[in-house]
Amino acid sequence: MKLAWRLLCYKCANLFQILKNLLFSQDFIEKHRNSPTAFTRNRKLPFHLLVCFILSFLKGSYQKELDYFFQTITRSRLARKMVSNAAFAKARMKLDFEAFIELNQCLVDAFASLFNCLTWEGFRILSIDGTLLTLQHFPEIITHFGTWNCRQGDPCPKARASQLYDSLNKLTLKAVLTPKDIGERQHAAMLLSDLPSNALILMDRGYPAFWLFKLILSQNAGFCARISRQWKIVRWFINSGKKEKIIELKAGVNSRACRELGLDTSPMKLRLIRVVLDTGEVEVLITSLVDKTTHPHNLFHGLYHIRWAVEEDYKTIKSRIEMEAFTGQSVLSVYQDFHARIFAKNLVSALSFPAQVAVAAAGVKKKHVHQINFAQAIAKAKHLPALLFQRTKRTMRELIREFMEALMRLTEPIRPGRKYPRKHKIRTKKYYQNYKPVLS
Repeated sequence: MKLAWRLLCYKCANLFQILKNLLFSQDFIEKHRNSPTAFTRNRKLPFHLLVCFILSFLKGSYQKELDYFFQTITRSRLARKMVSNAAFAKARMKLDFEAFIELNQCLVDAFASLFNCLTWEGFRILSIDGTLLTLQHFPEIITHFGTWNCRQGDPCPKARASQLYDSLNKLTLKAVLTPKDIGERQHAAMLLSDLPSNALILMDRGYPAFWLFKLILSQNAGFCARISRQWKIVRWFINSGKKEKIIELKAGVNSRACRELGLDTSPMKLRLIRVVLDTGEVEVLITSLVDKTTHPHNLFHGLYHIRWAVEEDYKTIKSRIEMEAFTGQSVLSVYQDFHARIFAKNLVSALSFPAQVAVAAAGVKKKHVHQINFAQAIAKAKHLPALLFQRTKRTMRELIREFMEALMRLTEPIRPGRKYPRKHKIRTKKYYQNYKPVLS
């Protein structure tokens, strides 16, 4: 057990070393600065510290966050002013938000090479889902992202976000943020590139389209999606009373979209599956897994349920790390905050993965399977990336071991079959740019 534990710590340290090498490389700095002269002088907030600071789940005022950040990394006994909030605001304008996208891609690739990723029937389960994010009321942001017209009150600035989420390994492989006018299917097309060879895409009922199915298959991936009764073939299938049916889906009006994407328009052999929920409601799934022997009907209820993990992740994004509490007034700051928090969340997930494996192994004889309390993991990891990027590999392993041990003392049981009705409430809390919390 000790040997396995030490190996996990080594793997996490190797993961961070790979990220550290990228973060400190001169090519990476030059690629992601917004001017040739940026980050060339010796400042108190150099490139790597600026990135680490933005990663630290900022919620309070700039000055408070800066003071506690430098207190942590310098091991000072008292939080004191080392960098002004004006200096930070000026420095972040020199940083390209795509730095966080590249760091996240590096993390995802390193994770897949270092750890044995969890799979379902040999497939890497990837869920696509989108959401709308409420933005701050500033002219530049409103002009770029657009507004959502409400029944009452002034129009509200909104952005559309989507992610490709590894539902079993709890990682966001890719994420996009765009003006709200760009739809979720277009987002899906942006996310469906360079997929793992064993990918199986799960989608909700707003996504099914012939051209999107063709795009997924062109990436040598499979899919399973809930499909709406608006499709004539679905209504026929429900009325037939059959539990499954192999169909031939033709392009129809989607021919033009396929040609624009360079996809063929030949018919697809797909499979419709009837799923009866506990409430008696009937749902229909459409999938590229047509072999009834390899993937029998009874597997699909559990398969589609795995997609719920992406909904839970949006709960984490919106409630736990307060994604909509954006920290700046510019379009650049919105993109920085979004992609930085996706990457920071992934860092915590990657560090929690070995601890979850250890918890599962240790809890074989317990009544319920236990899981890591991810909210507590985020709280304890606020300044951890900065510490890990600043320390030697040996110190990295010690910090990671302490973090894992702390997580293993903060587990909670998974009680199967627990269900609660959704409560649709209007959230009244707002985030004011000039009134950030002093304590968080």
